[in-house]
Amino acid sequence: MTTNAASLDLEPLDLRTPFTSAEAAAAKISRRRLTSAEFVRLVQGIYISRNVTRTVKIRATAALRLAPPVAIISHHTAALLWGGAVPGSSKIHLILPAKLNCQKVGIQSHRFLHPPKSLLHQGIRITDPDRTFCDLGSYLDLVELVVLGDRFVRRSVTTPERLRFEANNWTGDHATVLRRAALLVREGVDSPPESRLRMLVVLAGLPELTVNDKIRHPTTGDVERRFELAHEALRLAIEYQGRHRRDAEDVWASDIEREEEVRERRDWRIVQIISDGLNKRPLLTLRRIDQARVQRGAHPVVFREEWRRFFPGDEVN
Repeated sequence: MTTNAASLDLEPLDLRTPFTSAEAAAAKISRRRLTSAEFVRLVQGIYISRNVTRTVKIRATAALRLAPPVAIISHHTAALLWGGAVPGSSKIHLILPAKLNCQKVGIQSHRFLHPPKSLLHQGIRITDPDRTFCDLGSYLDLVELVVLGDRFVRRSVTTPERLRFEANNWTGDHATVLRRAALLVREGVDSPPESRLRMLVVLAGLPELTVNDKIRHPTTGDVERRFELAHEALRLAIEYQGRHRRDAEDVWASDIEREEEVRERRDWRIVQIISDGLNKRPLLTLRRIDQARVQRGAHPVVFREEWRRFFPGDEVN
């Protein structure tokens, strides 16, 4: 049988997915070429074409190529793959049985005597969202955990009830904060800043606001307006206005028109909060919300101090 000479130059290797240096050698890719600008080393001994965007999924796949076969993607990396919001981590996190290890540059291995069961998500072995939430109890504070739980629920990968069940049965570290965080997770939260705003209100001792409150037409029942956070009895709404909404003029104009209509026809008070109100001036935000409550007929609240731990801001008082 005659072999086409050109076929010898073909590389039976997908260069757009993580591959090992051994696979590169078998595909007749020289060491010089492998270490050139054509490729990028993802982790020790694992490469990919430089033209490929190095997503979390790509990096997790590379880590699993290097790790023992029983490894499971977990913690921060699993949270991101499930669509969660967590503080950034430069490492890929994975779980291994206690007798194994994979401490390589760019990989953080967590060893357990009894590793959890894994799911196959996006083609990757990964801890389920509820276990991921509990694993991160050792790394995230109360507010960050609620943000994560809200985001998981918003992505429809779990429910508040499932998170509470897992947290209540958790026997690892930080069980107390996990159980409290799970109790504070809500359905319908649109964004991490909205979660943080809700937690600022709760931790300061203000009455918790309803999430995703809908104002319906009195005759047709059609939804006229949806408020992110609201106190319906006071006809008071708290809205987080992200920069992306302010930058999109058509969206911003539509919001203003709906707000004016609700104010005039339905007698609602709307307090708008921007990022500075969470990150720099949380005390002012609390005072604005409480003042609006009082103007709507509620009694003023003496703020609890717990909120300061999570929202330090830059205010003196």
